[in-house]
Amino acid sequence: MRTSNKEFSEEFKKRIYRFIIELIKFIEKLPKDDPVCRVAINQVIRSGTSMGANYVEAIAGSSKKEFTNYLSHSLKSSNETKFWLALLRDLGKCNAEYANKLIKELIEISNILGSSVRTMRKK
Repeated sequence: MRTSNKEFSEEFKKRIYRFIIELIKFIEKLPKDDPVCRVAINQVIRSGTSMGANYVEAIAGSSKKEFTNYLSHSLKSSNETKFWLALLRDLGKCNAEYANKLIKELIEISNILGSSVRTMRKK
């Protein structure tokens, strides 16, 4: 059965929200006394939560232009979050398996956001 755009948006919003909760749990396990981790913690919290906030703004947008703009910001925040998670993983600062799980989900979220942005720009 095919879902409507509104149903999809609502489910995708929940998916992003669940991801952000997992991201925060991941961040809480990082060593707070490590200077690299301190910077990454701040950046990941900002970019990860921004992704969700911008998506919520997008679906509440009053115009196609506003919708597309907020989706683009959400995509950028998703990409930034992937960068920071990969950096933490590659520096050995975190559980690599947990980071990979989060990155995998972010790739899927980014692909959906990117596809949505491309579709909206064609209209």
